[in-house]
Amino acid sequence: MKLLQIVLLAGASLIATSCQSKNKKNTISENTPAKETQQEEMYEEVKLSPQQLSKYETAYFASGCFWCVEAIFESVKGVKEVVSGYAGGEQKNPTYEEVGYGKTDHAEAVEVYYDPKVISFTQLVQVFFGSHDPTQLNRQGPDRGRQYRSIAFYKNEDEKKIIESYIQALVDNKVYDNHPITTEVTPYTVFYKAESYHQDYEKNNPNNSYIRNVSIPRLNRFKANFGDYLKKNAH
Repeated sequence: MKLLQIVLLAGASLIATSCQSKNKKNTISENTPAKETQQEEMYEEVKLSPQQLSKYETAYFASGCFWCVEAIFESVKGVKEVVSGYAGGEQKNPTYEEVGYGKTDHAEAVEVYYDPKVISFTQLVQVFFGSHDPTQLNRQGPDRGRQYRSIAFYKNEDEKKIIESYIQALVDNKVYDNHPITTEVTPYTVFYKAESYHQDYEKNNPNNSYIRNVSIPRLNRFKANFGDYLKKNAH
């Protein structure tokens, strides 16, 4: 994605969503992803093997509770799998308890496997910023602590430019008024997969009080504003 294309995003707008009840002004928009065939979307309901996933690109983000973030990215066209885990710190093999109690520098994060022929990294960055409030420092909604901070990870200079240009476009267009964007733009180093019970947590635990009161409302706000980005089978 050329830098010029990123700058042109400032000409369009799309309502932003966040964990908070209030909406910000507008976020920056890009052309919607290419349409996937119904057969492809039906196939996505089946979990892909590591070998199958290896042919796709990966992207890494942190924006609050990974239960919420995983469910959001799972609903997006072109996304083949989302894994909940930990990133952004130096400690090896962190556990949920260690991260949750702030005993590491890691944040709850997600690993997104995506098909770049269907959705671009730029569009995933839009999903990232459009599905949380990046002005909240070391928190997201009811979740507080550095483990819930906003981070956009990059694997190369092109991805870094995309993220930084998108943030600058948000600032230039005063999407969040004069509130500073606190998102960390961080080089990707390592991602640790979270414990198995955290994977697909929102789907597997629909009656959990946090899921009902925080995750599902956040997911629904995203879906209401990003309808063209959703898979046909998005729940």
